[in-house]
Amino acid sequence: MTKAILSGNEAIARGFLEAGGKVAAAYPGTPSTEVLEVLSQAKGIHAEWSTNEKVALEVAIGGSLSGVRSMACMKHVGVNVAADPLMTVAYTGVNAGLVLMVADDPGMFSSQNEQDTRHYARMAKVPCLEPVDSDEARSYVRAAFELSEAFDTPVILRTTTRISHCKSVVETAEPAAVKDKDLANDVPKYVMLPANAKKRHLVVEERLAKLRDHAETAAFNEIRPGKGDIGFIANGIAYQYVREAFPDAPVLKLGMTYPLPEKKLRAFAASVAKLAVVEELDGFVEEQLKALGLTVHFGKAAFPPCGELTARTIREGVGGTAVVCKLPVGGLIVRPPTFCPGCSHRGLYTIIAKLKLYVSGDIGCYTLGALPPFSSMHTCICMGASISGAHGMSRGLALKGVKQKPVAVIGDSTFLHSGITGLIDMVYNGGDALVVIMNNDTTGMTGGQEHAGTGRSASGAAAPKLDIGKLCQAIGAQRVREIDAYNLKELEQIMKEELAAPGTAVLISNQPCVLRYKVSKKPYHVDTTTCTGCKMCLKSGCIALSFVPGGKKGHVEVDALLCNGCSVCSQLCATKSMINT
Repeated sequence: MTKAILSGNEAIARGFLEAGGKVAAAYPGTPSTEVLEVLSQAKGIHAEWSTNEKVALEVAIGGSLSGVRSMACMKHVGVNVAADPLMTVAYTGVNAGLVLMVADDPGMFSSQNEQDTRHYARMAKVPCLEPVDSDEARSYVRAAFELSEAFDTPVILRTTTRISHCKSVVETAEPAAVKDKDLANDVPKYVMLPANAKKRHLVVEERLAKLRDHAETAAFNEIRPGKGDIGFIANGIAYQYVREAFPDAPVLKLGMTYPLPEKKLRAFAASVAKLAVVEELDGFVEEQLKALGLTVHFGKAAFPPCGELTARTIREGVGGTAVVCKLPVGGLIVRPPTFCPGCSHRGLYTIIAKLKLYVSGDIGCYTLGALPPFSSMHTCICMGASISGAHGMSRGLALKGVKQKPVAVIGDSTFLHSGITGLIDMVYNGGDALVVIMNNDTTGMTGGQEHAGTGRSASGAAAPKLDIGKLCQAIGAQRVREIDAYNLKELEQIMKEELAAPGTAVLISNQPCVLRYKVSKKPYHVDTTTCTGCKMCLKSGCIALSFVPGGKKGHVEVDALLCNGCSVCSQLCATKSMINT
């Protein structure tokens, strides 16, 4: 064994290789993304960015059925997309080991909700493992594959943001000598016709009973003796907070949070005067303990169900301080996120804001159009919802006799993920909306990953490049036009034309991501002798611009180190004081 300092995601990738994994599929989503990024550079395996999370899990299922250990990786909301195959593969079971790695995001650092994946484990009746640090993240992958094969079940490996992104010491090991299996060929087991599924449901229930027995003796669940009247039950990163807040207290560390070890839980509860259950997000374990008739003295009434926990919140909760879910007050001023200097989204939202359009939004960098100075996105539900949502709005408005054409804004990766079906529905059902696809040739918000429209695979190798414009035409969209999001005058004219025309229209911007492709033109500077301080240029919301008070009205300055020379600010300047010559 050798030691290395790895993040939880890097450790999971390492664990996959050590476990003899061969097929890995994922859709990028913070905080899970780095697992596949690491695996994409490994030799002798297949690692891919799939079109979406459902496809990723289905690819991993196929890998398992082919006879090789396989894993799908995604963030918590991705499991919503992958839930369909997950619920059924729980019935079929596996051939070679199958692991679903899911990263939850307490605190919503890059997510639209704080969903708790453990509920999916209970719904699917499959095991859920939760490491407490990077080393366990590595070793739990191998354990998950072994558990999967021993009990003929998919296994969920759940992390949270802190586990995925924090680094700690990992003891690496040599890859295991895993013998691949033959291609699965068992129709009653793997073809879920109702007659077969009825029999497999019985198998699922029998398996769950066996897993409950296994949980009693599994090394995942460990009682660590200590001193004091309060005993803590904790899992994942919450375990680390408990050890920091109460280093000498007795703790039952749950590495398997579903199914739970009933006998061990009862024995631990009986050994302490008071019981505290510390878990981020929902009271998943607490609820089950109460269903067993155990008294929980400190649970979600003491520790908040919103956001991340800390050692401090645990100490305060045990100390009797009332805990409520609320946003922090005071402290440092938070700088809101914004578009990168030179981003093509800035030009689009400048015109959308000017025309005061109603925007059905989506998940990606362009979601920032909801923030000032644009304030020009009015809904954001989930991946792909912009197009179907805009279609529903257009139908509802028409029924009310309101002549208003909604605008859907979506990115290239999100369009391929789940926007295609929405556009098919809109065209098929006579929708009257404007769809703007911001194709920046990457999956931008998660760090610039490849997808089917970039012409490159996860490893960077050349791959077929999907033509989004031709795809939209094949779907049946009659009005498909390419736009230059940096040319404000032309963009405004095109948008007015398409908003006036009846039916579905698709505008496609094909400007590359300035961060991913390091796009940079000659920076602008301000002629302070002609600048009147009108601040029109600041409506572009670019962080390369700043206003300097002084004189009669002050003037604007451009930070040449940040400016990418996109020209949006110069097109807004009434006095032509923005110069890049």
